[in-house]
Amino acid sequence: QVQLVESGGGLVQAGGSLRLTCAASGRTFSSYSIGWFRQAPGKERETVAVVIWNGAYTYYAESVKGRFTSSRDNAKNTVYLQMNSLKPEDTALYYCAAQKTPYRITMDSDDFDSWGQGTQVTVSS
Repeated sequence: QVQLVESGGGLVQAGGSLRLTCAASGRTFSSYSIGWFRQAPGKERETVAVVIWNGAYTYYAESVKGRFTSSRDNAKNTVYLQMNSLKPEDTALYYCAAQKTPYRITMDSDDFDSWGQGTQVTVSS
């Protein structure tokens, strides 16, 4: 089992930037794709980005493409989500999670487990 802890959330004005960090411990981190997800009050959970196990490919939701960048450092067991040009609609609780199956990448949150506790991102207009 892998344990994930998110950090880096906060309050920022529209147009600003934040970098979220997902720190992992436990099972072989470098074998698993890691996803970033978000959920705003009253809305369904949304897949934001998924980084493949070796970092060679990242999927982005259309709503964040060109503004968010996710990367990973397997030597540090860490995944990052750099968020630029933030908008009020980006306000949500952001989570990271690990793919259930090694060497696989999907965008369906049901295929992920080991969810972190989440970090709040609030973007003011």
